[in-house]
Amino acid sequence: MPENPIEHIDFDALNNCAISAPLISHIYTADPSAHVFNGKIYIYPSHDIDAGDAFDDLGSHFAMEDYHVLSMDHPLDTVAKDHGLALHVKDVPWAKKQMWAPDAAEKDGKFYLYFPAKDPEGIFRIGVAVSNDPAGPFVPQSEAIKGSFSIDPAVFKDDDGSYYMYFGGIWGGQLQRWRNGTFNAGSPESPVAFLPADNEPALCPQVAKLTDNLLEFAETPRDLIILDEEGKPLLQGDTDRRFFEASWMHKHEGKYYFSYSTGDTHYLCYAIGDNPYGPFTYAGRILEPVVGWTSHHSICAFNGQWYLFYHDSSLSKGVTHLRCVKVTPLEHDEKGLIKTIKPYRD
Repeated sequence: MPENPIEHIDFDALNNCAISAPLISHIYTADPSAHVFNGKIYIYPSHDIDAGDAFDDLGSHFAMEDYHVLSMDHPLDTVAKDHGLALHVKDVPWAKKQMWAPDAAEKDGKFYLYFPAKDPEGIFRIGVAVSNDPAGPFVPQSEAIKGSFSIDPAVFKDDDGSYYMYFGGIWGGQLQRWRNGTFNAGSPESPVAFLPADNEPALCPQVAKLTDNLLEFAETPRDLIILDEEGKPLLQGDTDRRFFEASWMHKHEGKYYFSYSTGDTHYLCYAIGDNPYGPFTYAGRILEPVVGWTSHHSICAFNGQWYLFYHDSSLSKGVTHLRCVKVTPLEHDEKGLIKTIKPYRD
């Protein structure tokens, strides 16, 4: 068997050299989506639990079943407040299991929680639940968003008041099973089944404008193209740069920044474009790899300063599916490029 590097990590030393501490430690949380609502930071993470499911590349061990909402008066507070249960899978009529990374949005005093979950047929869909309070509890719609698929919804409000959802994830996120427009259950259950060849363009994250009530797609989702420095789409074999999961969008000085995880190579990367649909040109790395298999983030401004919300597995001493959310300042340089962050000091 290959050597397990986790067994040789001194986690006391690792936590001493980490650039930030877990925002909460009484439960395991991951995939933090952060927003400023009513002058306060609200964080919408997934809630990791140890359900005893087998580890595999389809993510079966990520068996999350509910959401908690966290809040902070300032991003650099030492701890966040847990507002308790905001939504449970048993309260979602169409969902069966695996409530993975969520996001939230606000419009006209109402708050919308967007979340992926598997339906009874084992297909990931994206749902929405509504509340009058950013901390919830949230009441889910009876059906998933029509035409939704895959995972990791991220909702971006543009300056003109339009809202866009970005989503998708390969391997266990099932994006590759939708290449022909319908779900291909297929066989075998390998996470790389149906992926393009290494020399073909990489699978793309998806983007769709939302309806005015924020409950449905206003259009058919389309590919968000990420280009290399020569203006060509990134290839599937370019695993250090191609999209895997964890979409996020922020806007800085008139430019649109689409950021994402490369998954199996463990980087957070970003690309820059001139409009919400792209195309986007690859621009670099935001975060070097963290302890734990996954990397998933959000980027949020508070009082003129940008912050990166992310996670690692330091709290559980390296258990892949038991993670903790963290935050650190993020900087754009004079050219608008994001300065790469190392999660642990040398």
